[in-house]
Amino acid sequence: MSTPEPTRLDIPDFALVVLIGATGSGKSTFAARWFAPTEVISSDRCRGLISDDETDQSVSADAFELVAAIAGLRLKHRRLTVIDATNVRAADRKPWIELARRWHALPVAIVLDPGLKVCVARNALRPDRAFGPSVPERMIREIRKSFGGLQREGFRQVWRLSSTDAIEAATVERKPLWTDRRADAGPFDIVGDVHGCADELIALLESLGYRVALDGDAVDIGPPAGRKLVFVGDLVDRGPRTPDVLRIVMAAVGAGHALAVMGNHDRKLARWMAGRAVTVSHGLQESIDQLAAQTPAFQAKAKAFLDDLRSHYWLDGGRLAVAHAGLKQEMIGRGSPAVRDFALYGETTGETDEFGLPVRLDWAANYRGGTAVVYGHTPVPEAEWVNNTLCLDTGCVFGGRLTALRWPERQLVSVPARRTYVEPVRPLAPAGDGRSGQAEADAILDHADVSGRRWIDTTLLKRIVVAEENTSAALEVMSRFAVAPQWLIHLPPTMSPVETSAEAAWLERPEEAFAFYRDRGQSHVVLEEKHMGSRALVALCRDEAVARRRFGTAAVEAGAIWTRTGRPFLADRAMSEGLIGRIRRAADAAGLWEDLATDWLLLDAEIMPWSAKASSLIERQYEPVALAACAGLAAALDAAGRAAGRGVAVEAARDRLATRLEKAERYASAWRPYAWPVRGVEDLRVAPFHLLASEGAVHFDKDHPWHLAMAERLVDADEATFARTRSLHLALDDAAACAAAIAWWEVLTAEGGEGMVVKPLAFVPRGAKGLIQPAIKVRGREYLRIIYGPEYDLPDNLVRLRQRRLGGKRALALREFALGHEALARFVAGQPLRKVHECVFAILALESEPIDPRL
Repeated sequence: MSTPEPTRLDIPDFALVVLIGATGSGKSTFAARWFAPTEVISSDRCRGLISDDETDQSVSADAFELVAAIAGLRLKHRRLTVIDATNVRAADRKPWIELARRWHALPVAIVLDPGLKVCVARNALRPDRAFGPSVPERMIREIRKSFGGLQREGFRQVWRLSSTDAIEAATVERKPLWTDRRADAGPFDIVGDVHGCADELIALLESLGYRVALDGDAVDIGPPAGRKLVFVGDLVDRGPRTPDVLRIVMAAVGAGHALAVMGNHDRKLARWMAGRAVTVSHGLQESIDQLAAQTPAFQAKAKAFLDDLRSHYWLDGGRLAVAHAGLKQEMIGRGSPAVRDFALYGETTGETDEFGLPVRLDWAANYRGGTAVVYGHTPVPEAEWVNNTLCLDTGCVFGGRLTALRWPERQLVSVPARRTYVEPVRPLAPAGDGRSGQAEADAILDHADVSGRRWIDTTLLKRIVVAEENTSAALEVMSRFAVAPQWLIHLPPTMSPVETSAEAAWLERPEEAFAFYRDRGQSHVVLEEKHMGSRALVALCRDEAVARRRFGTAAVEAGAIWTRTGRPFLADRAMSEGLIGRIRRAADAAGLWEDLATDWLLLDAEIMPWSAKASSLIERQYEPVALAACAGLAAALDAAGRAAGRGVAVEAARDRLATRLEKAERYASAWRPYAWPVRGVEDLRVAPFHLLASEGAVHFDKDHPWHLAMAERLVDADEATFARTRSLHLALDDAAACAAAIAWWEVLTAEGGEGMVVKPLAFVPRGAKGLIQPAIKVRGREYLRIIYGPEYDLPDNLVRLRQRRLGGKRALALREFALGHEALARFVAGQPLRKVHECVFAILALESEPIDPRL
């Protein structure tokens, strides 16, 4: 009896489809009917791309190299790919099987064999195929001879269409791989390795809100609020109640309330039940003995269930994958023997440790995928996220706990083991220096994670692009000059100045800042005194143990202070530690740890004097320029006076010299109040103005009065170390209040103050067009003399300076602000340090853009 021709070809939606057929068999027509043009890679088309002639057999080798290159890239990105070539010999097909295995795609063969007469007739109609019947005849003979061995070659599906009617009648339908359940969004409760611990499983499910009733073989299980269970495998062996665990899980899966993946113990038990030769070890005997007491019907049902378990599941729109031993990024949602083996066993070095157990390669330390991978297999004392992966095997059968993960909440729930059922060969006690698993994975940083052209998605500004040449500059600074990378979780943004003032003799005034925010829909602003110091970030931990656990530090330290370019703020380590100690004692006294429920803080501040960081700048630039200018102008003015005494008409020149000398003297005096000697930590003053983050919180959601109130608590706790930031809360529609605020700024700057910073009430301000400038600085007349030079406010100079362009500066400020927020959000969420550094490096990279530094 002949086998009926298939009318529907069900193929995986991710596969390498190899068309097999003689010339003239209709492969290209069939491909065009059922596959998109981008999915089909034709050897003829590749010949044409190379030589402008699709029949040029002299370039066949290069053409097939091009076919393989395109196919490989498509498979890399998980795209169905069709090879349109004759593929009549096993040697021709072997590279496609290997390519499919390389990218864990299922190889599918579709054989088109309409018969020799059809092929000859079709070729006769094409002038480029004047080779007679011998060629298709040889090809058809090769195809028919090898058809029975296609599966042995490695094809997972083989379809044969052996007539023109069969080819015309056939349809192609794509089916998701069995592991692909991206359409299932959960929510899920993912349960770690159970190993026959039914009591703990029932307790855990009940704590998760599931109803579980077990009566003999009958199980009644009900989920809460449409949630679904997912089991990571190793349901069996070692524990006391393997059959009951199987009853519960089979009932949940059968009712559609659960999914389960296969564990290595599950597979071994299934093989034993199938009569395969296996080594009875690692708790298998307990399962064998317990199952022996069960009915044959239950044993058959359990065997069928275990046989049908999948290697992994890809869930929630691709955001989640569950596999027993884990899964590399390039394996997720794919199918191959290598995927199955890795999902079951992970990866080992081939060596054994001092306990006689295999040494496992830490695949999670190198994982870079956006899909969260939840797994078990290797018992750990605590379940913790490492590079977006989580091991849920917390050793219940060894006396630990049975743990579940609520997804997408990322909440861990666990119950303790009733007792130790089996003594573990390798102790479950944590080892190491107190650092988290993520910190251990972050111990060696890879420049590839932060270098090259970067596309960074942020919450505040969506995608930000950083040029490759800019990231190179950032990498140079960070690798040579920065603080220990574990501390570097944030850099503050640059700040834009106010628009140029319309008033004569002024470059900057508050009126323009008020108008800027008023025009963008802001009703209230906060005005903060701008201290003449240097911007600093202070990371503060309650003790060294917190620093190791939360920041992953290796050195004995409990805090760090760095500049806005990531460099240590103070070169003297003892002075830096002394200042950190003072800040910590103030935080203790102010009760910040308790009120914020945290054991670490990140502060944004100014540290004074300015000379603490800029002493070399003062000694090499400001002071020599001031002294030389004053001395030179004084000598010129004296010479002009002597000339006038001799009757020379130098009045105009002498007036100009007097004006210039006055401005030079102002220049010399502008910075001196902020440059006192620093002999010890007691000479430093800290002016905090933002409390940026603490455990579990990025405080960008608090308004500026809240931040200032937090700073005031530190000042109140230690007025010798901290400086108060004077501020005003201003309603922009109150003309009298605005006039008073302007007068306040004038007095502030007349007394030698640098100026003020104008901020919207909200830390993250938004207008009709989205994010707006989070702060604008309005600097005083004499401070601007330091920035632009002694004679910047001469009329001719002011005309030139009024042409300064602020667009680039403001765009830069917004991008850096969004990146800084994103860095902190990632750190607080416990993401890998490389993800935090991606944003921090980007801020420093953007700083290398050509923006006038005086702005």
